Amino acid sequence: MRAARMNEFLEYFLVEARELVERATSDLLMLERAPSDRERLDGVFRAFHTLKGGASIVDFGPMSRAMHAAEEVLSATRASDQLVTPTLISDCLTCLDQVDQWLDAVQDSGDLPGDAEAAADRVIVRFTADPKSADDTQGKPIATASAVRAILPAAIAVLQEQLSLLVTGGDGAEGRMASAGRLAANVLRHIARLDDAKQIERAFLQSRTSGDFTLLSAAIERVVEKMRAPVPVEAVAANAPRAASTSRTLRVDTERVNELVNVTGELIVAKNAVGHIAKLAMEANNTLAAVIKDEHARFDHLIETLQRVVRGLRVLPMHVVFQRFSRQVREMSESHGKPVRLVTEGDKTEADKAIVEMLFEPLLHVVRNAIDHGVEPAEQRAAAGKPSLATLYLKAWREGERVVVEVEDDGGGIDVAKIRQAVAERCLVSREVLSAMSNAEVLDLIFLPGFSTALEITELSGRGVGMDAVRTAIERLRGRVLVETRLGKGTTVRFVLPFSVMMTPVITVEAGGQMFGIPLDAVIETVRIPREQIYSVGGAHAFVLHNQTIPLIELGRTFGWGADHASFDATVVVASSGGQLGGLQVDRLGAHMEVMLKPTEGLLSGMPGIAGTTLLGDGSVLLVLNLEDVLQ
Repeated sequence: MRAARMNEFLEYFLVEARELVERATSDLLMLERAPSDRERLDGVFRAFHTLKGGASIVDFGPMSRAMHAAEEVLSATRASDQLVTPTLISDCLTCLDQVDQWLDAVQDSGDLPGDAEAAADRVIVRFTADPKSADDTQGKPIATASAVRAILPAAIAVLQEQLSLLVTGGDGAEGRMASAGRLAANVLRHIARLDDAKQIERAFLQSRTSGDFTLLSAAIERVVEKMRAPVPVEAVAANAPRAASTSRTLRVDTERVNELVNVTGELIVAKNAVGHIAKLAMEANNTLAAVIKDEHARFDHLIETLQRVVRGLRVLPMHVVFQRFSRQVREMSESHGKPVRLVTEGDKTEADKAIVEMLFEPLLHVVRNAIDHGVEPAEQRAAAGKPSLATLYLKAWREGERVVVEVEDDGGGIDVAKIRQAVAERCLVSREVLSAMSNAEVLDLIFLPGFSTALEITELSGRGVGMDAVRTAIERLRGRVLVETRLGKGTTVRFVLPFSVMMTPVITVEAGGQMFGIPLDAVIETVRIPREQIYSVGGAHAFVLHNQTIPLIELGRTFGWGADHASFDATVVVASSGGQLGGLQVDRLGAHMEVMLKPTEGLLSGMPGIAGTTLLGDGSVLLVLNLEDVLQ
């Protein structure tokens, strides 16, 4: 089972197991609020039962034993009129925590850790006084039709793997035959095909006795053919609980999706080339140009459709990340002695897989800060006329090509006056600059690196802990972080993110004879600055816009191209990234377009300030800027 040939099935098990753990955790937390919810209890039971069966199939005995012990108690609770107790919920969550750790180990090494038996015993004693009583888990079929349907494709794949092992021949053939026969029978037992399992076992004994491996191969082939037919109702265990509705989904390897994304990018480059050809044709032959232009428009429409479909393949609902916080908030609430309820809204909102998967850490930082330092103790809330139960909101919604994710608490808010005082006392910003700042600008200072360290002994009590790391993480995703607060009412932290990271919208500019792409997400405005309004400041240049001094960066010279433009009026792209604001002086503004970035190679590899490259329609290279590097 540990052989490399089984990796595909093991990966399938890992994906399914993690989904079952998340689903069971969510149902358990809902049961904590509504202990009489039998539907949730049924869902938990099904998840544990399916996990047990899957663990048995892949020969993870300790995991199967632990799940069996929990399943027995859940089954008894379902059969009685008793409410689910807080103790049972905690024990089941502990069991799922252990399963999570085992899955991490399997992900890393392909097997359970060496202490798995002892860990299983520690889990089992929570459910029964005798850990060995949970041993009788082998050979019991998965009870629900939904579980059988879910695992059937993988089961067929396993049997086909065994066939390929049998026909290999050579050294170790007898061992491979024994492994194939044992595993094939084990898989069939657990999908309730008991007669088929017995046939495989008989064929294995005949093959071992006669030395003719084809007997076992033929038996497996016959079973595979039978399994390709729909699973009959009578094949599943009697009295099975009603199966949950199945999702109309198809699992696709991420690498295959990424390959499709790359092909789409190449098509976009080809489309741009056709547009360039049409432009050239206009100068020579109007009829030909019109035909090419029409074909370009049709090509453009097809590419946009393909882009939309490919983007749809890469999206995940916010539920994937939001569901992880029910457990987090529960534990933080208990450890701090502050009753907090979590309310989620918009968890069906979708965004690029890369964005959804990267959101957990920055959101966790904000949620932890909200409970640690935003939410007041129950007595203080009561004195302020607030309900003792605090509310924390996790929200998400779509705004055009952006996705907004918000963490809102109804705690004490942030005292901006105290931020001013503390920043001034520690000289993080000069008093002159600080006095000219609006409250919103002062609030933005919580994102300064080192802010939390400087203020950790003040009454702010760490409200800025790690917020610089939060902003950095979100800006890596081409997003922005905004904070709003009302003293005594609460604080809202808002992430504004692109819907997709597959394509990067840019404005093209020319500087020093080279074409650059500036990410549109970071562009604030484009302006023309008269030369008399450009000032020298410490050997550099700057200008004033909207009563704010902004450094001027000559883009061409920054990369070693172009001459000094200080004596000319400046075409400037004002942009912001990493908390830095700057004006990029360029020779010419170009078009807006969406590009797919490719990593830098050759001489450009590792060059600071370049995020990636793409080809333009005329075959020239567009350098897309990493603005955080350029502005710093």
